[in-house]
Amino acid sequence: MMKPIGFAIGLALALSTTPLFAETKTDVTILSPWEVASFDPAVAGFAIQKLQIMENLVDADETGALRPGLATEWMVSEDGLTWEFILRKDVTFHDGTPFDALAAVAALTRAWEQPGVLKKAPITGISEADGKVVFTLETPFTALPAFLAHATTIIPSPAAFDATGTPIALTGTGAFKVTEFTPPQSISMARHDAYWGEAAKIETATYLAAGRAETRALLAESGDADIIFTLDPSGYNHLQHVDGIETMAVPIPRVVALKVNASHAFFDDARARQALSLAIPRVGIAKSITRFPEAAAGQLFPPALDTWHSKDLAPLETNLDQAAALLAELGWAKGEDGILTRDGERFSITLRTFPDRPELPLIATALQDTWRELGIELEVSVASYSEIPAGHQDGSLHVALYARNYGLTLDPVGSVLQDFGTGGGDWGAMGWDNADVAKAIEIIASTSDQTLRGENIAKIAGILHQELPVIPVVWYQHTVAIDTKLGGVVIDPLQRSYGLSTMFWTE
Repeated sequence: MMKPIGFAIGLALALSTTPLFAETKTDVTILSPWEVASFDPAVAGFAIQKLQIMENLVDADETGALRPGLATEWMVSEDGLTWEFILRKDVTFHDGTPFDALAAVAALTRAWEQPGVLKKAPITGISEADGKVVFTLETPFTALPAFLAHATTIIPSPAAFDATGTPIALTGTGAFKVTEFTPPQSISMARHDAYWGEAAKIETATYLAAGRAETRALLAESGDADIIFTLDPSGYNHLQHVDGIETMAVPIPRVVALKVNASHAFFDDARARQALSLAIPRVGIAKSITRFPEAAAGQLFPPALDTWHSKDLAPLETNLDQAAALLAELGWAKGEDGILTRDGERFSITLRTFPDRPELPLIATALQDTWRELGIELEVSVASYSEIPAGHQDGSLHVALYARNYGLTLDPVGSVLQDFGTGGGDWGAMGWDNADVAKAIEIIASTSDQTLRGENIAKIAGILHQELPVIPVVWYQHTVAIDTKLGGVVIDPLQRSYGLSTMFWTE
């Protein structure tokens, strides 16, 4: 049964803490749906960070609490416009070169210039001073340390880039170094024996990407993979009854949602987006597709994100009659074939989604059926997840179905700023801006006054609930299968790390 967890409390599921038997294996194989097709931290940082290949100035534990990473401490000036990060001593990259402030500044400057969280921060400069990394800001920004724990701000070795600045290697400071990279399917790693922190217990590890959920379940059952992430409901249910496998479903701050192009003539009125929301069978989807009935999303921010989840908002409902009435107000009427028309134009749209999360195409099909009853002709396009940001950038996107983790920047204002700040974002609002939301984000990002933050968080949640530039469908359950002989496994609800360095074989 799903139990909500607080973002500040988090959830760490340790299967074991101390080896009980002599190790009989030295390698761990991790299997997930996510391909790693690039050396670039701006593109593949999500995997590089999880595999402990590269590290951040600032780290975080499974509860979301910030802790030292490659920086041992940090401080901010009284006016909030200058941050200094003191770096850890005697750290080397996998290639043997020293980690220092110049390497950090080069990597973070590049991250600042790329699409990502630093682009949304009010940074005016990144520099080195007396061996420290110094950030100067246009306005105070209390979330900066949390941003520096994000996957796109990991620190590669200077040698990981060629003379033109193109990434050419996965070389960092982490507990594991890459021995072979075969994009986009696999990464082979070995323990970094010169690691500055506690050495990993296992000697080698392998990361494999397999897009098909059925393949992942089969590899789990056969023992060809040791820890498997993101199972479909049927595979998850089957593996619960397989000897030697432990299964888990962890609530996380991720929501399956619909991104709507609010600048499109069909959706530029909030009533149209409200109608789409009213035509989503959330309870049925949660029961029959994701198999976690309590996860029907009554609002955008999940209970796992307790500082942003509001107990005051009335849950989003399913009501086709109300949806039809709203669309009628907007001038839509059913034609002879049952499809809505307005001014001679059919309500025909395309929904983009991807198969890497196996529930998404199934949810898209359910929406296709329900929206057809309403009179909306929906074509479903299942392709690479990159088609969603591409459609945002070129303006061709109608609606998209995807999963978004609002805990990735630890202080959720980072993800909210990316998604709902001025101009929106690839995985957030499209063609929608709201001055009140932009102002509230600015206040949250610049103050440590918890009362003031709470008031503005509630304002943002309320506006998003009414305007629905992004429409929630179900809250996410992180499903995992683990070989029962593998100890020291910690499932990170924030999905920042696979925790490879703490794993060991018990027999």
